[in-house]
Amino acid sequence: MFEKVLIANRGEIALRINRACKEMGIATVAIHSTADADAMHVRLADESVCVGPAPGAQSYLNVPAILAACEITGAEAIHPGYGFLSENAKFAEIVGEHGLTFIGPLPEHIRMMGDKITAKQTVKALGIPTVPGSDGEVSDEAAAEIAAGIGYPVLIKATAGGGGRGMKVAKSESELAFALSQARTEAKAAFGNDTVYMEKYLGKPRHIEIQILADSHGKVIHLGERDCSLQRRHQKVWEEAGSPALNAAQRDEIGDICARALTKLGYLGAGTIEFLYEDGHFYFIEMNTRLQVEHPVTEAITGLDIVREQIRIAAGGALGMEQKDIVFEGHAIECRINAENAFTFRPSPGLISQFHPPGGLGVRFDSAIYSGYRFPPYYDSLAGKLVVHAKNRNECLLRLRRALDELVVGGIETTIPLFQKLVREPDIINGDYSIHWLEKYLAGLGPQP
Repeated sequence: MFEKVLIANRGEIALRINRACKEMGIATVAIHSTADADAMHVRLADESVCVGPAPGAQSYLNVPAILAACEITGAEAIHPGYGFLSENAKFAEIVGEHGLTFIGPLPEHIRMMGDKITAKQTVKALGIPTVPGSDGEVSDEAAAEIAAGIGYPVLIKATAGGGGRGMKVAKSESELAFALSQARTEAKAAFGNDTVYMEKYLGKPRHIEIQILADSHGKVIHLGERDCSLQRRHQKVWEEAGSPALNAAQRDEIGDICARALTKLGYLGAGTIEFLYEDGHFYFIEMNTRLQVEHPVTEAITGLDIVREQIRIAAGGALGMEQKDIVFEGHAIECRINAENAFTFRPSPGLISQFHPPGGLGVRFDSAIYSGYRFPPYYDSLAGKLVVHAKNRNECLLRLRRALDELVVGGIETTIPLFQKLVREPDIINGDYSIHWLEKYLAGLGPQP
């Protein structure tokens, strides 16, 4: 096992990784920008190194500075968390070239799944169901013919995309050229690559994802599904494990398909295969070769520490369980508490004047904020993740309602009021929603006080 791990991230996920390391007896090194000198992940790590000024490109994406931090502290491995360098295949390669261990998948798999076209072609060959669409890149000249073959409406997506950028819908041929142009422009600005592909646009799908763990000894297991259908601008807001839309047989079937596919691929570490689900059918969207923001709901229903398993796998350890040993107990829901206006989603950085996390049975709040902390404007707006677990979904919703009313974050605006409304909505209580539900709901609310 490693003696010292450097955590190449910040905020709640850096703190989450730090806790897992400490429980394994591993010393930790935090990196930070000048803006994060007083951050909680810095305070709680064994050592800390400043890697640059506030902008992420000059600090948390500063590869030479991160490698230098490993050198001066004697760290043997790097855990990238999520975001920043977590799905950067070149970074994973460089880490290995410097005699360090990257706690994540192999660079070739990161690269393979980072390109949407290559990923779709790969998983299709491995037996994972995919959305009907183009076989690869779509040119302007061939777009109309490809769209007609798929059938309108169609979804145009950036091959190097993520987070909903470079993604446009064309409902008819008359909208196609403009949607293509918009998608290319957004993709070029966001990723430096204007290549796009095309898929069938599904009317009311749910977003279902399967959590996978794979060791270096050929064992691959799945940890069930998460339902991430409540989204705004393709960004997840609320996640559940398991899905209100699936039964145990459907979970086992798609989980086994994913596990068998990644066994053939020779995958290593944690990964998440994401699907659109409609009318009983799963359609592959993408694979995330990293730890997911929403991993705590899976931990809640399985009792497994996914970060601990990531570290053990990276150190060469074997998974200590078989698929038959994974038991799903109860229901869990996560709400992403962002430092934003609850209804306009305008960022709200600033001084946190008061902070009181909720507690009690089945309640977890993953956060790095504290009273007197100045929430910075330079990074992601995630302030914390409220996770509740109970025997069934109804009890989980009641526990979530109570926990949200107990949670206090003063001095800045947060999305707490939105979740206080959602947890009381009949469609949410009944589990009757798709990936389009939240945006329609927000549009119908009108101005909020």
